[in-house]
Amino acid sequence: MTDDAAKAWFAAHVSRETLERLQIYAEELVKWQKAINLVSASTLPDLWTRHFLDSAQIFAHANGKTGHWVDIGSGAGFPGLICAAMAGPETRFTFIESDLRKGSFLNSTAAKMGVKIRVLSQRIEDAAPQNADILSARALTSLSGLCAFAERHLAPDGVALFLKGATHAKEIEEALEAWTMKMDSLPSRTADGAVILKIGEISRA
Repeated sequence: MTDDAAKAWFAAHVSRETLERLQIYAEELVKWQKAINLVSASTLPDLWTRHFLDSAQIFAHANGKTGHWVDIGSGAGFPGLICAAMAGPETRFTFIESDLRKGSFLNSTAAKMGVKIRVLSQRIEDAAPQNADILSARALTSLSGLCAFAERHLAPDGVALFLKGATHAKEIEEALEAWTMKMDSLPSRTADGAVILKIGEISRA
């Protein structure tokens, strides 16, 4: 899918206000990218496909679940800030990002988008347990590592949504040696071989 096609998808599936928020996000990311490394420079020409649409598919798999959404290792805000732009006021968003410069980007950009978020400038393992109804992460660490973060931050009845690439089968095999969980593997709409892992009831094996 081209970037123009991705923009057309958003125009057809989100409100005008949400689309305006996303356009502000894109402009701010390009501006801040000149000072700090938010995404790979080679992906900027495909920003709406590689990052925006890839993140938006996470929101659909939340299945309308609201409450406290926690995005871990947020970096440039994917998928959390995309989901925050698409969500209603009944969902509150917390971003855990230890890099202070990236935290500043998230706070500044969210304010310009008109989106309310909270940024915790801490390591994920050091942050107080968040009791998240939804926990999301993209391109952060192995599934085993993500399960450890979920054990700390996910509510007992919460759902974790993790974007994973083509090596997900090996990561699942390794994670199941140490963890038990209820898991659905959902195909990615934007990358061949990639999946969204929808996980709940995580506990140590």
